[in-house]
Amino acid sequence: QVQLVESGGGLVQAGGSLRLSCVASGRYFSTYAMGWFRQAPGKEREYVAAITWSGATTYYADSVKGRFTISRDNAKSTMYLQMNSLKSADTAVYYCAAKTGPLGPIDEYDYWGQGTQVTVSS
Repeated sequence: QVQLVESGGGLVQAGGSLRLSCVASGRYFSTYAMGWFRQAPGKEREYVAAITWSGATTYYADSVKGRFTISRDNAKSTMYLQMNSLKSADTAVYYCAAKTGPLGPIDEYDYWGQGTQVTVSS
């Protein structure tokens, strides 16, 4: 079992940056693939980025490529999402999640955090 807690959200102006963190408790963090997801009001939850257990492979949604960077520090049981050049369209609740095995679709993620709000003002 893994418990996940996100932090780092907030209010930022368009063009600004934020760094989200996801701290995991429980065992075997380094064996889980991890992902960031977001959900805006009235919309479905969508994939943002994901990273394999080793960090060797990453995935980004087209909407964030070149602006967001996912990373992890297994020694600290922490995953990060560096968000640059933020747009109003990035406004959402951001969730981190974990799954066993390789990267996969959203419905394969077993453990979820409570989310952190990111609001980008234009």
